[in-house]
Amino acid sequence: MSTYHQGHSSISRQQLAAYLDEFLNVSAFKDYAPNGLQVQGKTTINTIVTGVTACQALIDQAAAVNADAILVHHGFFWKNEPEIITGMKYRRIKALMDNDISLFGYHLPLDAHHGIGNNAHLAYQLGILSPRVYEPVAQDLLWHGHLEKPLSANEFSQLLARVLKREPLHIGDASKPISTLAWCTGGAQDYIDHAAQMGVDAFISGEVSERTYHAAMEQGIHYFAAGHHATEQFGIQALGQHLASKFDLTHHFIDIVNPV
Repeated sequence: MSTYHQGHSSISRQQLAAYLDEFLNVSAFKDYAPNGLQVQGKTTINTIVTGVTACQALIDQAAAVNADAILVHHGFFWKNEPEIITGMKYRRIKALMDNDISLFGYHLPLDAHHGIGNNAHLAYQLGILSPRVYEPVAQDLLWHGHLEKPLSANEFSQLLARVLKREPLHIGDASKPISTLAWCTGGAQDYIDHAAQMGVDAFISGEVSERTYHAAMEQGIHYFAAGHHATEQFGIQALGQHLASKFDLTHHFIDIVNPV
């Protein structure tokens, strides 16, 4: 899957970084990786590529369309990863530098943004009404809302599959209808306990752990593991579309298929 917008203007790398820091309220987040410019490239940016993760395939395809910058949700330099630049990390960074492409990464700020964020867009895509944050969880990461009409677990699974192009894993009593939901995109399966305390019918995230099964069954809540990549494909695409419109940039969203 890809999207394309032809623009005719440019912006400086420094201006883009400053705009995104403010637009995504980067300073408000305590995160697991640096948010913002991670690898420096061209001074002037006309063509941007967006994608979920800064993998080699995305970098190679960005180079093929002569991108000046790549914006991703999952970038580089995560806490507790090896600090040395060898192997896979070396090849990725070398490809960026050889092609003079800047890499920007935005993790939690992109999950939480109320306009173009992953959680906001998942609600929009699924038709969830009155989406709002659950304030006891910090950094606006857990959201909740309701459906226009109750759905069975099977009907909701089918809805997720249509929207995300991926079959979800469902845990729970299939006979219990779903009206109210909580969700957090990505690897947030352990927020299921907060969702159960809220009293919603179902919780959606991207991944699943062995313990998630027992948490769902013992607390009587549906759980849908809908895919880490799948649930986080919309925010970065929306960010690219926003930048393309605001600054008249050329934008390619490139979806590197990932079943996880």
